[in-house]
Amino acid sequence: MAAAGPTRSRIGALCRQLLLTLSILSFACDACKQVILHVPSKLDAEKFVGRVNLEECFKSANIIHSSDPDFQILEDGSVYTTNAVLLSSETRSFTILLFNTDSQEEKEISVLLEKETQVQKRRHSKEKVLRRAKRRWAPIPCSMMENSLGPFPLFLQQVQSDVAQNYTIYYSIKGPGVDQEPLNLFYVERDTGNLYCTQRVDREQYESFELTAFATTPDGYTPEYPLPLIIKVEDENDNAPIFTETTYTFMILESCKVGSIVGQVSATDKDEPDTMHTRLRYSILEQLPSSPTLFSMHPTTGVITTLSSQLDRELIDKYQLKIKVQDMDGQYFGLHTTATCIINIGDVNDNLPTFTRTSYEASVEENTIDVEILRVTVEDKDLINTPNWRANYTILKGNENGNFKIATDPRTNEGVLCVVKPLNYEETQKVTLQIGVVNEAPYSRETSSRSAMSTATVTVNVKNQDEGPECNPPVQTVRIKENAPAGTRSSGYKAYDSDTKSSTGIRYRKISDPKGWVTINEDSGIITVFRSLDREAEAIPSGVYNVTVLASDQNGRTCTGTLGIILEDVNDNGPYIPKQTVVICKPTMSSAEIVAVDPDEPINGPPFDFSFRSSDSEVRKMWRLMKINDTAASLSYQNDPPFGSYVVPIQVTDRLGFSAVTSLNVVICNCITENDCTFRTSGRTGNGEVKLGTWAILAILLGIALLFCILFTLVCGTSVINKQPKELPDDLAQQNLIVSNTEAPGDDKVYSTNGFTTQAVGASGQGICGTVGSGVKNGGQETIEMVKGHQTLDSCRGVGHHHTLDSCRGGHVEVDNCRYTYSEWHSFTQPRLGDESIRGHTLIKN
Repeated sequence: MAAAGPTRSRIGALCRQLLLTLSILSFACDACKQVILHVPSKLDAEKFVGRVNLEECFKSANIIHSSDPDFQILEDGSVYTTNAVLLSSETRSFTILLFNTDSQEEKEISVLLEKETQVQKRRHSKEKVLRRAKRRWAPIPCSMMENSLGPFPLFLQQVQSDVAQNYTIYYSIKGPGVDQEPLNLFYVERDTGNLYCTQRVDREQYESFELTAFATTPDGYTPEYPLPLIIKVEDENDNAPIFTETTYTFMILESCKVGSIVGQVSATDKDEPDTMHTRLRYSILEQLPSSPTLFSMHPTTGVITTLSSQLDRELIDKYQLKIKVQDMDGQYFGLHTTATCIINIGDVNDNLPTFTRTSYEASVEENTIDVEILRVTVEDKDLINTPNWRANYTILKGNENGNFKIATDPRTNEGVLCVVKPLNYEETQKVTLQIGVVNEAPYSRETSSRSAMSTATVTVNVKNQDEGPECNPPVQTVRIKENAPAGTRSSGYKAYDSDTKSSTGIRYRKISDPKGWVTINEDSGIITVFRSLDREAEAIPSGVYNVTVLASDQNGRTCTGTLGIILEDVNDNGPYIPKQTVVICKPTMSSAEIVAVDPDEPINGPPFDFSFRSSDSEVRKMWRLMKINDTAASLSYQNDPPFGSYVVPIQVTDRLGFSAVTSLNVVICNCITENDCTFRTSGRTGNGEVKLGTWAILAILLGIALLFCILFTLVCGTSVINKQPKELPDDLAQQNLIVSNTEAPGDDKVYSTNGFTTQAVGASGQGICGTVGSGVKNGGQETIEMVKGHQTLDSCRGVGHHHTLDSCRGGHVEVDNCRYTYSEWHSFTQPRLGDESIRGHTLIKN
């Protein structure tokens, strides 16, 4: 495809000859490097060679220059020939120089022109043969201005085929703007190929149109391929930039540093990007209040910053800015839009709370607590109901006794002074307090601790009131000697009038006296001992006996106090020896340690003196005392006394000469330890007597009785050996005697048996002494076995036969002198027979 005119016809002819002449190799990292273009060996003048990417080096270049005059470079990087060029066998190169006068920079791109390879030539020749007359039209760039004023229809360009020189050609177009939306925007004259636009076009709606042009003969033959035809709509600055918001709201803290960022605004422009139509500039048109100027705006980013550190919320808490954005890089003819920006000033604690007065005065009655006596107020310019405004009060001086407390009223921010511990008018009539106040939030400016706190003075006057009697001190003590006779008087509890400090007119009454020791005088409070008291006999916790006393005045006001009675010790107890039996093991020890105690207090106790009370010279010859310490002595024997028990009277005297005598029972024993002598019989101590305990005597007697019982049973059994066995009862339920052979197996022989009637538990029948069943004679030994429960009687068996107990009943035989109840015999013998004599209730008879 070519434009009208001889020049464009010539270019079209050259284009048909140079099919697929250009291949541009991309380069990786650096755009400003060598570019290789593969071209035919022969190039005609004004022939399109290729395109290089200039934007990789410069987004905009003011001057583009080629070092080879046979080639020219357009602004979009297109390379065209200016003259006909014939390439030799060597590669031809030239340099493209780019100049940016604004930044005083220059860059260059080297272009290498290489001849087409033989493979490419063969491919091109093959395509020409296949297509023959059909050739590809060269696309012609076409553009139109948006919002054009016409006149319409507006001529855009002419579409023409070289075939029209020899044949009649009809032209037609299709695509968006023709037979697609927007319909009928473009049309082409069938005979001339002139392309027209019928109405104005908005680029923001349609940036370009991609049409397809056709060339056909009257008989319908198409000598040309369909030609893509792109119509670009050139942008016109017909859209003003628009802020993203109509009103911006930002917040910045007061007293911030210069250059602090307040916020950022932004705008959009519908015009073509990366052009002057969308190059925006931001600015501040107006500030309210206008003075002083406190804010600035970056022209390209729209960031608003502060110009001063003197922002004070307490003076002005809000600023309003009128801002503007303009395209065409802010030039006067550019389109612009305005918006509003509201900047709120945030509060910081840059104002200290201060008392409205420097001194206050209040009064309170003595002995009152949890009462409010004063409210103090402060002024603070910071934002109300924030930590920068809320006050914290404290008492700096004068509250050493903890009588006062100050707190903050959260509703009014006042300081409330209260009494939390009662005051005493008689002790203090006036209290001076120093109070201070700070905010909850820390102060934002650097100051000393003294200047960062406001202080005030509060004078509190204490009012007197009639308080009644005063029990002070609340606990009073008296001392009474123990063993004092009943009726002994002593000073009691004393209460005072708090105003006059006198005890006149005060009456006393005993409230608590756990053991009833004393009585109390109603008028004077003097106590009288009700009975004689013994310090050692009375159990008194911590040694003080407490009596509770109620004191009252004439008006009925009362107070309560405690009278502590301390019993003073009297040396009325002599020291004694608690352990009155002493064991001396003669082989291992020759002495024993004795220890004395004194119930009196230590002042009437140790050190003790130990001595023999007896005047018997034998005691002094046999025994010797040696003092070990203040409370102990060593008692040792002399002259090798025999084993035995001795009574040694020892007198112990305390430090004040009060003494007591303790008769010690000293046992000299042949033992290793004291326990050995304690558990053994007294025969070990030397005398000939053998002393047995109750249980030992009882065990011996029971053993003798058992032996007699066994012997008597055997005698009775042999006396009735020839008699018929007594028939046993049918209801034998508990224990029976059966004969069993405990030796090796053999033939059983039946011997005659004597009847032995057994009785169930709880029955009253009697048994007859004798054997039950028969003895099995084997190896010279007979065994009679007593078995619990109902079992067979082996002695009643014949050879090879087994009989029940009922079949073994014999005649009734009685031995009058051997009649016992079986339960008596069993109860007597069973606990006393050892395992060696009876196993499993078996009696062995020799």
